[in-house]
Amino acid sequence: MTRAVCSGSFDPVTMGHVDVFERASRMFDEIIVGVFHNIRKEPFFSVEERERLIRESTGHIPNLSVSSFSGLLPDYMHKVGASVIVRGLRSVTDFEYELQQAQMLKHIAPDIETVFILTGQEYYFVSSSGIRELAVFGGNIHGLVPDCVEAAVARKLEKDKA
Repeated sequence: MTRAVCSGSFDPVTMGHVDVFERASRMFDEIIVGVFHNIRKEPFFSVEERERLIRESTGHIPNLSVSSFSGLLPDYMHKVGASVIVRGLRSVTDFEYELQQAQMLKHIAPDIETVFILTGQEYYFVSSSGIRELAVFGGNIHGLVPDCVEAAVARKLEKDKA
């Protein structure tokens, strides 16, 4: 049985992420979406909120589970018995960054492989940071994020206004 981890901040989860999760779920026996706090980013949603939104967005994927972790990704992967990291790519810029990360992870944990999955072309331009910016300035995020995420973003922005 091959268990893979898709790790990221997913703040918020987008349709591009869901696309990668769906395709990875057909390649591996089990997919674990590992949500972590990215120390380089100020979070829009809490880790708990992100976990809940991912669960709601991926309920149709039977071999997918969601959890969160802190610390080094290889340590988490060893803890959950995963041997593959799945990373979604949108662009050459993503590839350059993810390649460096994969090489560092390979140095730390030679037993773990990294697999890259290209995001569907309809989502190449979609990023979590772009979604947050678009939403904050009143732009339409419909179709770029799952419906539950669209509603959660609207609630959060309304609450922040109050």
